[in-house]
Amino acid sequence: MLNFFFVAACLCWIAYPLAHLSGLVVSRRAMAGLFFGFAVLAGLYGIINAASIRVRRITVKLRGLPVAWRGRVAALVTDTHLGHVKGYAFLSRIVNKLRQLGADVVFFSGDLFDGTKVDAPRLVSPLKRLSPQFGSYFVTGNHEEFSDPTKYLDALKNSGVHVLHNEKVNLDGLQVVGVPYSESGDAKHYQSILESAELDRDRASVLLAHVPHGLAIAEKQGISLQLSGHTHGGQIFPFTWFTNRIFGEFTYGLQRFGELLVYTSSGAGTWGPPMRVGTQPEIVLIRFE
Repeated sequence: MLNFFFVAACLCWIAYPLAHLSGLVVSRRAMAGLFFGFAVLAGLYGIINAASIRVRRITVKLRGLPVAWRGRVAALVTDTHLGHVKGYAFLSRIVNKLRQLGADVVFFSGDLFDGTKVDAPRLVSPLKRLSPQFGSYFVTGNHEEFSDPTKYLDALKNSGVHVLHNEKVNLDGLQVVGVPYSESGDAKHYQSILESAELDRDRASVLLAHVPHGLAIAEKQGISLQLSGHTHGGQIFPFTWFTNRIFGEFTYGLQRFGELLVYTSSGAGTWGPPMRVGTQPEIVLIRFE
């Protein structure tokens, strides 16, 4: 709310002298009431909007996709930020949606936890009800790595989620690689990790990496599709502008970097205040063709 009140105050200082210069007679109190009223409405909308998780459906065509994967579907969930704001009930809602969607595999690309001290096993226990045909896979984001992530990773493993740490798995011919956030920051180290995965460039591959960076490295190693989060799309206006400045076209959605397809999700949860203005929370359903 402070964010929106600050914007409202700035608009008052700008609009009031402009109104008088144009000959309009408007009292300061009326103008303040108008802009601050909009600020309150924006805040209320943000809370309701953030609580309404959408399902975003996309289709990707990957070179070298195994015939068995044509028509199959993967679900992508990022940035739930489970902690003191979003918790057990929130993840239960997501799991219920995933069960209804019936994806063949579920990918979690980081920041499942918010990095706070919580009862991790209880928080992620709803994940035990997930049973996709090819399993569920997770890589850490920056929030899991605020401290030792072992407690989070153990909780996920005990809930049936496979934690990928610089490794490749073969899912009925589809190559899936997972690189933790802390391992993807240094370009040379990141490249050596992907090289050691020994990808078959003639077959399709999916990379789980929390942040949509190092794209030139992933493309050079023959990755077909990178799935990321982290940006939240900016989450709340006007921070959406700043995020776009940092990540450009890869802030949100499906984009192409040379031969590499990149999908950056806006995330299912929120960081900080449970509000979204200018963005929407989502679960992504990816159909392979």
